[in-house]
Amino acid sequence: MSTVLSAKSRTSERRSQLSDVRNQGNIPAVVYGYRVENTPITINSAEFLKTMREVGRNGVISLDLEGKKLNVLLHEYQEDPLRKEVIHADFLVVDMSVEIEASVRVELSEDAVGVKSGGVLQTLLHELSVTAIPDEIPEVIHLDIANLDIGESLTVGEIRNQFSCKINHEDDEPIANIQPPRTEEEDPDGGVREENPSEDNGDPVENV
Repeated sequence: MSTVLSAKSRTSERRSQLSDVRNQGNIPAVVYGYRVENTPITINSAEFLKTMREVGRNGVISLDLEGKKLNVLLHEYQEDPLRKEVIHADFLVVDMSVEIEASVRVELSEDAVGVKSGGVLQTLLHELSVTAIPDEIPEVIHLDIANLDIGESLTVGEIRNQFSCKINHEDDEPIANIQPPRTEEEDPDGGVREENPSEDNGDPVENV
């Protein structure tokens, strides 16, 4: 059952009215998508944050727009860079029977054998593009890299069959690898540079 978030219609996009909306503890937003035209709305800021904590970034929300229930996803949002507060949100209305594309965060286990041996974990894909019906889009893709050793990579092809959603990447695309530890300082040309080169401080000797 989807989490319900209440919303009210609004009629103006004037900056002064948007400021009034925010000053009242609300967020100006817009909803659009499946069988719904672009509609400006207002949602309560506290209720929005509570809802997102419950459903996650890719969770389906039941938006109650003055009695009309809409299945929506949070499509994107804008945040005040100083206050770290959401100042605008876009909601996408979805057909629950139709697949959509979404980006899902990748989370790697931290116990790789290569890291324990001194290697360095390098994450190459922090998100994966997936396709699924809205209810089957995962919030996070957890990947076990416990057996990944130094010099080895984890590719998309190795994890594709672990999930019900379609992963929109090539099989040979690396998600992460374990780099060997750096034991010597390298110069910009790729060679090894001595840390304390010996120097001859004596006077030059002339050939007789």
